[in-house]
Amino acid sequence: MDALDVSRWQFGITTVYHFILVPLTIGLAPMVAVMQTVWVVTGREQWYRATKFFGKLLLINFALGVATGIVQEFQFGMNWSEYSRFVGDVFGGPLALEGLVAFFMESTFLGLWIFGWDRLPKKIHLLTIWMVAIGVNASAWFIVAANSWMQHPVGAQWNEEKQRPELKSLWDVMTNSTTLAAFPHTIAGAFLTAGTFVAGIGCWWMVRNMRQAKRSEGAEADRLEADARTLYRPVTRLALWVMIVSGVALAITGDAQAKLMFEQQPMKMASAESLCETESGASFSILAIGTQNNCESVTHLIEVPKALSFLADYDFNSTLQGVEDLQAQHEANFGPGNYKPNLFVTYWAFRAMIGWALGSAALALLALWFTRGGRIPGSKRFGTFAIWMIPAPFLANSSGWIFTEMGRQPWMVAPNPTGLSQVHLTVQEGVSRHSGYLVLTSLIIFTLLYGVLGLIWFTLLRKYTREGPQPSDSGPPVGGSGDDGDGSGRDDDDADDVKQLSFAY
Repeated sequence: MDALDVSRWQFGITTVYHFILVPLTIGLAPMVAVMQTVWVVTGREQWYRATKFFGKLLLINFALGVATGIVQEFQFGMNWSEYSRFVGDVFGGPLALEGLVAFFMESTFLGLWIFGWDRLPKKIHLLTIWMVAIGVNASAWFIVAANSWMQHPVGAQWNEEKQRPELKSLWDVMTNSTTLAAFPHTIAGAFLTAGTFVAGIGCWWMVRNMRQAKRSEGAEADRLEADARTLYRPVTRLALWVMIVSGVALAITGDAQAKLMFEQQPMKMASAESLCETESGASFSILAIGTQNNCESVTHLIEVPKALSFLADYDFNSTLQGVEDLQAQHEANFGPGNYKPNLFVTYWAFRAMIGWALGSAALALLALWFTRGGRIPGSKRFGTFAIWMIPAPFLANSSGWIFTEMGRQPWMVAPNPTGLSQVHLTVQEGVSRHSGYLVLTSLIIFTLLYGVLGLIWFTLLRKYTREGPQPSDSGPPVGGSGDDGDGSGRDDDDADDVKQLSFAY
């Protein structure tokens, strides 16, 4: 077994799995904070119920995200020890800040939020969830900064004696132009994911309540319809507008990021379009076949003339370098080797990213139409469609990261064309000197373990989504964070018979 290939498979599998969970946490924490803020400001019980309901789903996702994320940093030292030795003086800074500042902040305040419902004043308790929302987004900044340094190394100096880069300016690392482009794109993708998640569930519950109301009578029918109208519809409409705004932001930031990549990593963008030869007025490829890891097999079937050149720099006739010319340049600069990423994966991952995001767009437009003018949808087909669209942004995010990382290959640290000429590292140079079978063993174990965790994650989310808001969420306890001493709220005696610990918070 080749240790390099197995190590890449292991890191790819664990990273993609972990990143399924991350965007939901990043986007859902601020959305839950908004729900609780509306409740605190208006005093409307339905927003308290929505906060508790979606907060429960947030906690499940957060817990599984922590469990799967721990493995990531261990792999740097175990499977990629040569990489860690090479970049540790620089790469370790953002990672340490992510742990010391962001993760500790979000986990501490999340604990206060979980256990502080009937112990903290209402506004202080609200502050804790906003601190969680700030923490998860700060965590994203530090991680994106670390990854962006691998894409475009800055803020370092070369140590000739140790033959590795050393940190010169943490500020330059944290404000890397690649970070400034990638971070808003990542956050927009996270909000699209969370918005789709909340909207899909909200639409499903609206349809379910309206259909059950038709089969019920009297007070029960009125209660079901009232929940659909006053609880699920407002939450869904909030999520839909989050989807619209984040979708527009995603397109704008994605365009800016792509333009920057044409400058910093032209091989990645040429591979994304299977642009094999240098062209002036290059066409944008909508469909190509035969895109294996060589240009001879590529056949472009559908193209938009000159669109790629325009997308690169707003000039329809600009010249873009092709894969073959870039390969020759890399060989001249860095010696013999294959400097082309896998064209098939890069080309189709880029299109999968865009294609899956359109699923969220379809849900947003349909749901806005079905809920216009105070309407409540009752179509079973629409409810099913809404649930089935929830995975779409998760897949879009994962496809985007596959494109980002696979398009950089064979570099672990891509060379900066404008400086730091010594700072670059290939995957062959970064892997640990383990036997292939040793890494294969850990790959099998972690894949099975992650499979079990994935099943637990899906089962818990499905279980508590189907349960919906619980009777214990009908109102905050008297004297707790939801009560300002006016006697309103839920008396603790009323909850004695409620199974409070079905999910404890």
